[in-house]
Amino acid sequence: MDDDLPRRRSDAAAELAGESLDSYSQDELMERVALLEAEIARVKAQHAKAADHRKLADSLFKSKGSDG
Repeated sequence: MDDDLPRRRSDAAAELAGESLDSYSQDELMERVALLEAEIARVKAQHAKAADHRKLADSLFKSKGSDG
């Protein structure tokens, strides 16, 4: 399945992790936290969607394999 193949991506998380936070105000830091939490929620939702899709596909293939 193509989903299992490695993909070349930029690593925005690594770039963010390497950025100095010294110049940010407290408000800017809290805004950043909120954005990152929203991104985490988005990634978790996508992961759950992919897991559900995978579970459905696995159940379909198991059914077909058991019949024959």
